[in-house]
Amino acid sequence: MKIPDRLFMLAVVVVLGVGAYINIGAQTAISSGEVSRSAAKPITIPLTIRVKDAKPESEFQTIDLTVSEDGEPQTVLSIRAMATNSPITLAVLVQDDLIPSIANEMKSLRAFITRLPRGSRVMVGYIRTGTLQVRQKFTTDLEKASRALRSPNGLASAAPYNPYVEVIEAEKRFEAQPAGRRAILLLSDGLDTSRGVDSSSPSQSIDLQRAINEAQRKSIAVYAFYAPTVAGGTSTLLIGNAQSSLQKLADDTGGRAFFQGTGAPVSFDPFIKELDSALERQVALTFLSTHDNKGFHKIAVRSSTPGVQVSYPSGYFR
Repeated sequence: MKIPDRLFMLAVVVVLGVGAYINIGAQTAISSGEVSRSAAKPITIPLTIRVKDAKPESEFQTIDLTVSEDGEPQTVLSIRAMATNSPITLAVLVQDDLIPSIANEMKSLRAFITRLPRGSRVMVGYIRTGTLQVRQKFTTDLEKASRALRSPNGLASAAPYNPYVEVIEAEKRFEAQPAGRRAILLLSDGLDTSRGVDSSSPSQSIDLQRAINEAQRKSIAVYAFYAPTVAGGTSTLLIGNAQSSLQKLADDTGGRAFFQGTGAPVSFDPFIKELDSALERQVALTFLSTHDNKGFHKIAVRSSTPGVQVSYPSGYFR
């Protein structure tokens, strides 16, 4: 598939690897005899395209992409192109026992929400003991959503069982939302010690994997800002496991994790700037899956164009 690109915005025409041309949002007909209509199923994934050293004044550039599932080439049905006016469905989740200095970042986060494209839907929730406190359900009123942000409670008594249980609860609320670009912005320490210290490892956390699976099912890219909690301690092992868990959550869902060393960030502003940049390059890519068996299906998206990097989920569950 070839995508013309200018100013990091996808143009109207893409070229499929099989040589057929489609308009963004249109669907490619299934060739008779190639795949079974009953077995084939459209799958949508979030995709972020980065062009290294691209300049605003650069002319159109052709980006070559190929998509495979479980090692087999798949046919692209549509790409919902990202431009500055492309809406997104976003859940902003704040862990309620983060250290008090995070209160200073609420202004920047409110500004980030109000800058989202018109038509975007935003939910604001707080991850705390036993439940996800939703302060604002999904709404297109971005000003209203921004006002729902408050400073974290900053008390150890507000600590959740583990953050990923509430992340899963938030992911389920995407069920009734429109298809297209979906994302979660998670402010958390990422630490899961609910089943002991061993469970803090990203390879051992059951709820982390469940959160990844649910995000992959619903095509949600997770972006994570790391911040410590009031009772988090200074164990380098636990901090490393926590940050690695956030990294895995982001990598496996097509998002990105942001850290500033092992301590509290001086400011979220650099994170927000990079997040803005990532979202400006995000698209919703739909391909025709020819694999109808249940379970996990591994996805690979590749570009042969020099200087082009693509971020995407590691796979999805049927």
